[in-house]
Amino acid sequence: MRPARRPFGSGPPVSAFTLGTMRALESPDHMAAVLGAAMGAGINHLETAPAYGPAEPFLGQALRQLQSQGLAPEGGWLITSKILPGCDLAAGQEQLRSSLRRLGVARLDGLAVHGLNTPEHLIWADRGPGADLLQWALDTGLATQVGFTSHGSPALIAEALATGRFRFCSLHVHLFDQTRLPLARAALDAGIGVLAISPADKGGRLYDPPPQLLADCAPFHPLELAYRFLLDQGISTLSLGAAQPADLVWAERWWRGALAGDGASRPRLAAALERLGRAGAERLGADRCGQCRACLPCPNGVPIPELLRLRNLAVGHGMEAFAQERYNLIGRAGHWWETLNAEACQACGACLPRCPHGLPIPTLLADTHRRLAAAPRRRLWG
Repeated sequence: MRPARRPFGSGPPVSAFTLGTMRALESPDHMAAVLGAAMGAGINHLETAPAYGPAEPFLGQALRQLQSQGLAPEGGWLITSKILPGCDLAAGQEQLRSSLRRLGVARLDGLAVHGLNTPEHLIWADRGPGADLLQWALDTGLATQVGFTSHGSPALIAEALATGRFRFCSLHVHLFDQTRLPLARAALDAGIGVLAISPADKGGRLYDPPPQLLADCAPFHPLELAYRFLLDQGISTLSLGAAQPADLVWAERWWRGALAGDGASRPRLAAALERLGRAGAERLGADRCGQCRACLPCPNGVPIPELLRLRNLAVGHGMEAFAQERYNLIGRAGHWWETLNAEACQACGACLPRCPHGLPIPTLLADTHRRLAAAPRRRLWG
């Protein structure tokens, strides 16, 4: 038995969790062990990409290894891979064929534009060579449906969804970053599948929560609370980039609980979320940024809401390690993340009359930099 699968665009239904394959890269045998644990957690959807180092060939070998043992989820594995924007039609066609060869499959259940992050990327995918490539993949049956992943602005994501070209999307929608939640809801209402990108890691390093956050989320573990919040919001599936089988413990726990019908009730969930929000608001006091985005645009291009969100997490819930990690990627990850940190603030004051809460934004930005600036860490890929 298994819990009901969840609709995902125009493709087959998917599990509540999706196994991301960018970390289980020790060997094909290691990948196979993680796949086995994913099966044990009720997972049927795999997400990979040529940009994830040896992920595709390792995954293809692991799938053949499990197939030889007669192991597969009910209905078989569903596989989504990606293609970076910018190539011409012929190069994109060869990239897709190469992915299929590495994976050892005849088609993809999902083909996504990997990082639709800029207006140029959207033009490529909607009106340029990318549009021809995506249509060719559908017409030839090499992909069941097409979608995109995005680290871009809410406005860009809204524009991409409005094209009508995509049947699924992968977005940064998290318990501790709900900026894109309205976009996710709109996509779901339109029948577009939504995958939440890395709620365990990029959602706040919730697999290793600080003591303050553990107390704030009680009686739930922070990761469990985040998972339950997103699934309760109707998000189609949550990506889980497991590096080892043990990383799937919370997904398996959720699956076993769903089978037994002992999931947390909505009143318990709502009460825990209310306590969490109240705890953070009390610690931040009058300096809490409400993430309304009324301060934008900044004349100097400072991403004010995102920077103050990191300050909210550090001060409000003791999430300094996560906030520092994200803050120190700024300017070092190209179009995958913000390019300006709080040092770009010129204290011009343009944001001050716009803030409905009267926040001293330049002062808070300076405090953010003082708290979070540290030696940078290298991104996993790129």
